[in-house]
Amino acid sequence: MNRDAEDRIGRASAVAAASLALVLVVLATLWAAGVPRLLRLAVYTEQFLAFALALAVAHSFLVGRPTRWPVRLARLRDGVLAAVSLSGGIWLAFAYPDLSLAAAIDPASARLVAVAVLATLLLALIRVAGWPLTVIVLAFGAYGIWGAHLPGELQALPVSPDRLAAQLALDTGGILGTPLAIAATVVVVFVAFGRLLDHLGGAAFFTDLATAAMGGFRGGAAKIAVLGSSLFGSISGSAVSNVATTGVVTIPLMRRAGFPRETAGGIEAVASTGGQLTPPVMGAAAFLMAEFLEIPYADVVVAALLPALLYYAAIFMQADLTAARDGIVGIGAAERPRVAPTLKAGWMFLVPFAALIWALFAGNYQPATAGLFATLALLLIAPLMPKARVLLAPRDLLAALAQGGAALSGILVITAAAGVVIGVLNETGLSFGLTAYLVGFAREDVVLLLALAALVSIVLGMGMPTVAVYVLLAALVAPALIRLGIHPTAAHMFVLYFGMMSMITPPVAIAAFAAASLSGGGPMRTALAAMKFGWPAFVLPFAFALNPALILEGSWQAVALSLSLAVFGVLAVTLALVGHFGRPLPLALRIAVFLPGTAALLWPLVV
Repeated sequence: MNRDAEDRIGRASAVAAASLALVLVVLATLWAAGVPRLLRLAVYTEQFLAFALALAVAHSFLVGRPTRWPVRLARLRDGVLAAVSLSGGIWLAFAYPDLSLAAAIDPASARLVAVAVLATLLLALIRVAGWPLTVIVLAFGAYGIWGAHLPGELQALPVSPDRLAAQLALDTGGILGTPLAIAATVVVVFVAFGRLLDHLGGAAFFTDLATAAMGGFRGGAAKIAVLGSSLFGSISGSAVSNVATTGVVTIPLMRRAGFPRETAGGIEAVASTGGQLTPPVMGAAAFLMAEFLEIPYADVVVAALLPALLYYAAIFMQADLTAARDGIVGIGAAERPRVAPTLKAGWMFLVPFAALIWALFAGNYQPATAGLFATLALLLIAPLMPKARVLLAPRDLLAALAQGGAALSGILVITAAAGVVIGVLNETGLSFGLTAYLVGFAREDVVLLLALAALVSIVLGMGMPTVAVYVLLAALVAPALIRLGIHPTAAHMFVLYFGMMSMITPPVAIAAFAAASLSGGGPMRTALAAMKFGWPAFVLPFAFALNPALILEGSWQAVALSLSLAVFGVLAVTLALVGHFGRPLPLALRIAVFLPGTAALLWPLVV
């Protein structure tokens, strides 16, 4: 096959994938905006989810990972898989009411459909997330079929393969359940918002603003990475994409300032990872958390506020003290923009965030509606932005939305797969058995259970997207923490933090590896540097799990005291780790500072 033919096939596949992604974003946005209700169309939510998932699965086949197959055969295979999954999903969407009723009466009647849905989803999952998550989903499926033969507390309730397959593929407790619904109705709005903001220059504005505000201070390049990544990371919701977007600017800046390759990559990785915890947007997992906890999303934002501030305050202080220790100065005035001109040129990028905050807190709107308000505000203010005529060209806007659809398709496939795990847990009773097993293993010791949960969270999170990690941990680990008295919001944030930390924890540290590819440093050494700078994320979850005042649960006096102790603890531990405060600190003094700092962070264990 000649090169021209390969190129034509590749372009056709890319156009088809972009078209599916665009249709997915438009369809999901119209559904989130309530258009079917306004038009009085009688459409089940499950029908919409089946159609959206069909688009996502077909898209994943068209943009699949490289394979050893010859190009022509690989493209033919992927095209057939995409066509079959799309047509089958559309048929399922239309036939769902009758099919689900028949499956409830006689699960065997839906055997072929259920197996086909599960098989295509698993094939798409391999393309989107690789083998780690796929193996976990297969393991849970095997447990659902054969778990009844296991002894002890982990023995499953007996369920026939036909019933299990029908429940997983067609029931709201499986693939078409809460995780997929949240992704297709809420996350889509914020993905579109983030892509449009990036397309219009939002990422560049936040990076310029961080450079103007922090570039002149010692270690200014690192502080730019911390501030810029926290601002943009709250929009992108993805540590790796945050590294790829802001790291292109910040990592070379840090290298020129004098930071070693691994340190520069590590700072960017840990700063980008924390963006998923930063209000007001946070990552996709935060919307799922609100649904699992059955609380308003605004409450999740409020609970995440102090931990996020402490997280970034610790990284900021560590960057400052490291720069002082190593003699790294700020960026020259000629090389950095000024704050006032930067704000004057890009103030319009702040308007959609004001609209979002107003909609969430003052208007008390649902997250999807608040996201639509923010997106509408962005589009209304866009004509005032630099190069608006070029950026607002219909073709470019559609291309930006298609990029958002590409990101969304992966999230939909992952959340649908997470629905398989939740379905198995519900059908087999494993969630109750595992909770009892973990609590029994910890022997009612809250600290031991927290340590065990942290370890399980990091291990399960290796090589997996944050959304998938959180859904697994929320179902498997969080109930055990809540049973031993941990505040529900704190329990869910605990597993989210540690699941997220797998992004910078060896041996599979995706965000750190992405940063290493930009800095030229060693991947493992970059991950270790990221862990050193990201130490607060390994300690703060214990702090707010043991002391709910740090997630703003309790009186203002308790919150003020806890925050004061936490700030002191963060500063003291950072001083001890860096070992410099105006001059090098001797080991004995570092230990003397470290101990009370740790006690201040974990003071409920001390008193």
